Amino acid sequence: MKTLGEMIERNARFYTDREALVFGERRLTHGEIATRARRFSGALYDRGLRRQDRVAVLAMNCAEYYETYRACEWAGFLLATINFRLAAAEIAQILKDAAPRALVFEAQYAALVDSLRAQMPEIEHYICIGEAPLWAVTFESIMEAGPPDGPPIRSQLDDYAYLIYTSGTTGRPKGVVRTHRAMCATAESCALVTEFSGRTRVLQTTPAFHVGGIGYVNAVAWMGGTTVLHRGFDPKAMIETIQTERITFTFLVSALLQALLDVPELPTYDLSSIENITTAAAPVPVPLLQRGIDVLGPVFAVQYGMTESNACWLPAHEVRPHGTPEEIRRLASVGHPCPGIELRIVDDYGNDCPQGSTGEVWLRSATQLSAYWNNSVATIDALRDGWYRSGDMGYQDSLGYVFLVDRKKDMIISGGENIYSREVEEALLQHPSVIDAAAIGVPHEKWGECVKAIVVLRPGEVVTEADLIAHCRQLIAGYKCPKTVEFVDELPRLPTGKISKVQLRKLFIR
Repeated sequence: MKTLGEMIERNARFYTDREALVFGERRLTHGEIATRARRFSGALYDRGLRRQDRVAVLAMNCAEYYETYRACEWAGFLLATINFRLAAAEIAQILKDAAPRALVFEAQYAALVDSLRAQMPEIEHYICIGEAPLWAVTFESIMEAGPPDGPPIRSQLDDYAYLIYTSGTTGRPKGVVRTHRAMCATAESCALVTEFSGRTRVLQTTPAFHVGGIGYVNAVAWMGGTTVLHRGFDPKAMIETIQTERITFTFLVSALLQALLDVPELPTYDLSSIENITTAAAPVPVPLLQRGIDVLGPVFAVQYGMTESNACWLPAHEVRPHGTPEEIRRLASVGHPCPGIELRIVDDYGNDCPQGSTGEVWLRSATQLSAYWNNSVATIDALRDGWYRSGDMGYQDSLGYVFLVDRKKDMIISGGENIYSREVEEALLQHPSVIDAAAIGVPHEKWGECVKAIVVLRPGEVVTEADLIAHCRQLIAGYKCPKTVEFVDELPRLPTGKISKVQLRKLFIR
């Protein structure tokens, strides 16, 4: 299969009556998904859209979102996803950047979209999921009007498939474009390392606008399997669905895993169908992994990737929080590069770092981005001689396990010494009263920068700033330890589950 459109057609031919997408009461087979993809893309073509025209989507998780994905994949339209959690001005900025000819939106966002319409003359078609305002048409009316055989165009190998905006870990989001070639390679690689098959049933709870919202959906579709979709994350609803739908795979970030394990009724459910729970976006504390395995079994894997590329995988059989000291040490890693992924650790001069030395992670593979949309400066900075410069700092041990230590732009330099925030955060998380922690650099008169910790305590726990600093001094060098500690109820997070260092700096650097 060379395009995602071919994947849709293959599944419709070989697995016509097998469930492809389950959302509430709706159950769509692979055959039905293909039919609706043809109809919807054909209707868009009849309204003037052509290959590589943009179709933007502003919606929470719903069946129509993924039907729009499939329609664009079939015909070669470029689907642009929009984070519904953004402010109106931020959504306007992304829409202006993507310049879609059609916008698919949920009825709950009608007022917001209406307020932006005057700024968006390039949007010719407003398609509403649900009851449409007078200036829009309904999703189903467009679907019904579409020709059963689809448009006279098909996606091609080097067409851009998606325009997905980064989570903005270092500032304003950038639009990442990846081709059908890259997304097929990504789906195949992900299906391989996750050991998906035609009987795999994926529970998708993370937002469809993020790369994590389509990555596993494509991987299970690559094998002709099934996605069960939730509107959003609800831990009680999640365990109910795992039991009733016999879910075999799901994806969780650390905070969501904590919420799942905290559901009081958890022991009363049959979750034996689960074969793999992948964690990503941020490291999962070892005590939390130990608890997860005690409750759900040895089903946890670790994944490292980004909107721009696949990267590394630590498979479930290597996640052993009760294992040997060496096995426990490797839990801090993100495993080895996935098959087909070349990885280098590079210094500031472009030289490969010695084993164990920290440098920037560079990646090269068929899965990576083609460019940043409308941003040649960022593209030139990120792509060098075929290598994607990730901006992540890390090192490899003697067996090639990759350990991440920080984002390059988040590194703290105090008195000329490099301090990696992850090392500080891991020390803080080893305190039994700490449930979440972040470290940032703040200005210091003498040292230029010093470490500030922002900490969330377990409910009912009382710990002082001095206690935590003393605790860290037992684990890391004195110059790496926090000089100040701020206690908060929760840390600001991006849609990916990553801690928003940008927001923390806004809050605590004055």
